[in-house]
Amino acid sequence: MLDNVQIEVGATLESVEASQWNALSHQDNPFVRYEFLSALETHNCVSPEFGWHPYHILIKDNAGKLLAAAPTYLKSNSYGEFVFDFAWAEAYERSGAPYYPKLICAAPFTPATGPRLLVHQEQDYKTCASALLSAAIAVAEKQDISSFHWLFPLEDEAKLMDSHQYLRRMGCQYIWANNNYQHFDDFLARCTSKKRKNLKRERKRVAEQDITLNVFHGSELNESDWRDVISFYLDTFNRKWGTPTLNVEFFTEIGKTMGDDIIVVFATHNNKRVACSVMFKGGNTLYGRYWGCHDDFHSLHFETCYYQGIDYCIKHGIERFEPGAQGEHKIGRGFVPTPTWSAHYIKDTNFRSAVAQFLKQETPLMEKRCEELHQLLPFKNEETK
Repeated sequence: MLDNVQIEVGATLESVEASQWNALSHQDNPFVRYEFLSALETHNCVSPEFGWHPYHILIKDNAGKLLAAAPTYLKSNSYGEFVFDFAWAEAYERSGAPYYPKLICAAPFTPATGPRLLVHQEQDYKTCASALLSAAIAVAEKQDISSFHWLFPLEDEAKLMDSHQYLRRMGCQYIWANNNYQHFDDFLARCTSKKRKNLKRERKRVAEQDITLNVFHGSELNESDWRDVISFYLDTFNRKWGTPTLNVEFFTEIGKTMGDDIIVVFATHNNKRVACSVMFKGGNTLYGRYWGCHDDFHSLHFETCYYQGIDYCIKHGIERFEPGAQGEHKIGRGFVPTPTWSAHYIKDTNFRSAVAQFLKQETPLMEKRCEELHQLLPFKNEETK
């Protein structure tokens, strides 16, 4: 039990000091840092226009010191989450009750595993984390909110959620591991001859098209550079009929406040930038996030988004590279199928039982699929066992 504390629900980051938020145990994850989340709010990337309402859960002592927090949002849709519950929403509303609004704890628009139960290092972690989990359920129970969803928590957090009435769901992403490589060729040497030739050919194709690649940190870019970045970002959404939520003001701000942890790869052809990728680093992990290209170039996506990231990890001794959600084509390029998690509380008991039954059927299928996908890895036989 936590004594003599205040639990605030529905707060924005304006009500929190940056130093207090960043003093919580974010494990160097860039997407739960104050600078990233605050920039999203300040520049209306998370806003009612896009169905995101900041609704953070905060635990403070009587002196106002922040002890624990969960980055939480009230949602009026399910876009930008990457844990797909559209079928749940449709079924819930067919039953006669509104699925929206719902609450989620997540890094907005970011399908990357990371800490969701943020606790000050001087506090007892399990006590504070349990208080956050209980507060989330209390909000759903007391207000007209259908559900609460924790998206891409750490596995240890997901296990703790198992004991707090949450239903765990498994997903699958593709993660590259740095096995103490000294050079890119060391990575290629662990691949079969056929796969190694394919990967080398893809890299060579980019060079054959007279494309050069330049790697920068966000702190090295000016506003004009960030306008190039946003133009590529917007092009991706225009091609896919999506809704872009980020803007140049957001990118420019995080370039100043956390630029050393942002990596931008520009691809240039005939003295003109034709593509870019944006990655973030935190702790021992590199995260691929955004990509865009104005023209069609063979294999440029693989080079800019994957091979440049692998190169960066090798050169800087980074252990893991998470290139983003979905895309089984990543497996053949050395990204290992790896479980991800989410945890869900459904207020309606009948629907909660139905979701539990659905997950009971879905989980073994996901486990089997994840295991089968290992067969697509490019490594020699001894590497896939």
